[in-house]
Amino acid sequence: MDVQVLVAYATKYGATAEIAEKIGQVLREAGFHADVLPVDRVGDLSPYKAVVLGSAVYVGQWRKEAAKFLEANEKKLAERLVWLFSSGPTGEGDAVQLVKGWRFPEAQQPVADRIRPRDVALFHGMLDTKKLSLTEKLLVKGIKAPVGDFRDWEAINSWAAAIADTLKAEEGTIAA
Repeated sequence: MDVQVLVAYATKYGATAEIAEKIGQVLREAGFHADVLPVDRVGDLSPYKAVVLGSAVYVGQWRKEAAKFLEANEKKLAERLVWLFSSGPTGEGDAVQLVKGWRFPEAQQPVADRIRPRDVALFHGMLDTKKLSLTEKLLVKGIKAPVGDFRDWEAINSWAAAIADTLKAEEGTIAA
C-alpha cells in the first residue's frame, strides 16, 4: 500500500514510546509504511497521509513537546487523517474512569477540535519507580499511585487494527 503513516509520540520514561512502536508494528503488519518517531525528530509531514500522535500524560497534561507539535502542525494535521492517544493512568479498571472522565488535555482540546481526529484514545500507562527522581518517588508515594505496568496491549492492538481498517477502507481517497 502506498499510504505512509506517521506515528509520533512524546515520552518521559519510554512507556509511551513502546505503545507507539506497537501501533507502528500493527500498521506495518497490515501493509502500511509506518514511521515511528519522537515528535522532536519529525520533520516534513508532507509524505504522510495519516498521523497517529500520542503523549505521556502527567497531571492531566501532555508532554510539552507533544503539545507544541500539535499546535505548530495544526493546519497540516487538519489535512490528514489523524488519531490521538494519551498514556498515563495506572491501576486496574477502565482508564477513563480512573481519571474521572478525562480523555484529552483541556489546553489542547480547541486544536484537536479543529483538526477533527478520527479517534482519541486513553491507554493505561506504566509507573516504574526505579526510573523516577526522588521528588517523583515522594509524589507517587504521597498520592498512592499504583506502581507497575498497566498497559493493555490487547486494547492497543485493537485500536491500531481499527486505524488500519479505516486506512484500508479509505485508501482510494487518501492515496492520491
